[in-house]
Amino acid sequence: MLASKRPASLPSDTSRVKRLRPNDKVASRRKTRLVEKTDDPTGSDSNNSSFEQDLAEEDDDEPSLATDQGRSSGPPVTKNPHAAQRQITHQRRAAKPHSALLANAKNTWSRARQKTISKEERALHITSLMEIVRGMIQDIVFKHDASRIVQTIVKRGNQQQRDEVATELRGRFKELVENKYSKFLVAKLAQFCPSHRLSMIMEFRSHVIRLLLHREASQIIADFYDLYTNATERAILLRDFYGREVALLPLPRKSEDAKMDGHGGLSVVLQEASEDQRRRILASLSENLNLMFNNSDKGPVRHAIVHRALWEYLSAIANSDDRECEKTFREIFESCKDLLAEMVHTKDGSRVVREFLARGTAKDRKHIVKVLKPHIETMAKDEEAQYVLFTAFDVIDDTKLIAKYILPSITQNAKSLQLNAAGRRTLLYPLVPRDRRYYTPSMIARISETDSLRAHTSKKSSDVRATEICSAASSELLSWVVRDGAEVSRETGGSLVITEIMLEAHGDKEAAMEALLIPLGTAYPSDGVPHPIALPHTSRLYKVLLQGGHFSHATNAVVRRPNFNPSAFATAFLRHVKPADITAMAHGGGGFVVAALLECVVVDGTAEECSRLNECVSGLKDDEEQSIRGWAALLEGMRLLGSKAVGVT
Repeated sequence: MLASKRPASLPSDTSRVKRLRPNDKVASRRKTRLVEKTDDPTGSDSNNSSFEQDLAEEDDDEPSLATDQGRSSGPPVTKNPHAAQRQITHQRRAAKPHSALLANAKNTWSRARQKTISKEERALHITSLMEIVRGMIQDIVFKHDASRIVQTIVKRGNQQQRDEVATELRGRFKELVENKYSKFLVAKLAQFCPSHRLSMIMEFRSHVIRLLLHREASQIIADFYDLYTNATERAILLRDFYGREVALLPLPRKSEDAKMDGHGGLSVVLQEASEDQRRRILASLSENLNLMFNNSDKGPVRHAIVHRALWEYLSAIANSDDRECEKTFREIFESCKDLLAEMVHTKDGSRVVREFLARGTAKDRKHIVKVLKPHIETMAKDEEAQYVLFTAFDVIDDTKLIAKYILPSITQNAKSLQLNAAGRRTLLYPLVPRDRRYYTPSMIARISETDSLRAHTSKKSSDVRATEICSAASSELLSWVVRDGAEVSRETGGSLVITEIMLEAHGDKEAAMEALLIPLGTAYPSDGVPHPIALPHTSRLYKVLLQGGHFSHATNAVVRRPNFNPSAFATAFLRHVKPADITAMAHGGGGFVVAALLECVVVDGTAEECSRLNECVSGLKDDEEQSIRGWAALLEGMRLLGSKAVGVT
């Protein structure tokens, strides 16, 4: 029952006072104080104090919220609200299940996870922690704090403790992977408990499709497939895509090979299936793939397991008759054509996109290029995605499309791409496609996988296409050499890119030559910053340019490139480099450069150039310089130069 209110006493100079609402009290007090002070010329505050006292008494008589609600119990009223809130929180936590166990475990956990303690001390804390949670892991692991405690045991404990945790959680892994806290524990167990991986995967079996569409479980299943499984375990996960007939009831096996054991890929499953079963399996696979594509906002399209299932599907339909193959290919392409940018970063995903490029029509290829355009620079630096760009260069007949949508993202970012090995390969492919100097045999074999399809779907000659692409890329690349060539050529990878641009690019290269030769005008050897000739990779760049091409071990001779004029480069070299510096280079680390200069001048140089160069190297004839790098090449060059001088005379 509410307490009755005592009416507030009136101030001495006021006959009537309006009842105050709770929200008006403070404002009214301020107003009253102002009126009282204004009315009292003597400055006395007796009336004001009396009124404030009455108001305070009225406030004390106001019923509290607890009284209004009839609460007879609760935390004691305190002047410190934070202390009261902490007390409420403590009481709430104490009322939860396993509160005492978790409090004890957290105390030990805080010591076990310290980075400054010794290995032996941490092992003792982990053992104590294991004693606390043993037998209760299934009950507490779904809580955010307890899950981290168990993760610490798995990460820092010994193998016996890890296996004990995995054994105690057996039968709950599917439930664990769907929880936003305990899913990280499953990932840790997959990493540190290889003997339990198969049992975990078997619990996921027949639920893989749903888990891939689950917000929490999707990434963990993808990590299982990518990081922690062998070929057999990956095949088990993939079987859910083939339908329940295969996932739950493996088909009869003709082979008794223990490695297969019913867990082979789609090709093995189809070999053992009848025609009706084959049709049902491919229909289930197509349905599950479309389910992934239709729920792309949940992220399954990015996962390698989906890319593998899609590649297996494309490989399977390629073995059907032409009409059925074309129809099925068209259906699957239409369902995922806007999602291809999310597939290029994995091996199977890259292969899928390359297959679409090779099999598709000109309209399909244009659509794919437009989808990939915002991601070209990132793809150029990726080890797998770059193969998509290589295939685009190989199969797309519309080189203007390539010049508009693909090449600008590569050539305009050449300075950043040359810092990365994959980026350098992408930069070089329009200039020297499939060159064994930059692409290994295994890379060339992967690039060649679409050659058989290209013969049926592309009309333009490969040589014509390559020439047009090189020409389209040349202008921007040569401009980049003019801007940054002197700086980039001092880097190991950058010097390779600059060399090929100079040898293979189409167009006027005079400005690029000047940009590369200006740094050679400094004295050799230089103090402080190394002279370009003192850097082995930069010295090799100048040697190759003076030769006009690379040395071929097959022909045992230099193969000169038709798009570069070494004699013009040699003339510019003699114009920028002082004779004394040429002599110093011959005595120092530039012996091969001077030898290449000698050979170039002997073949294409003028009499004046021969005379000038002869003066630079004449001092070497009487020296015993066998210790000079490139001494044999220098001797041969001087012999040729001397023979030409005699002939001119």
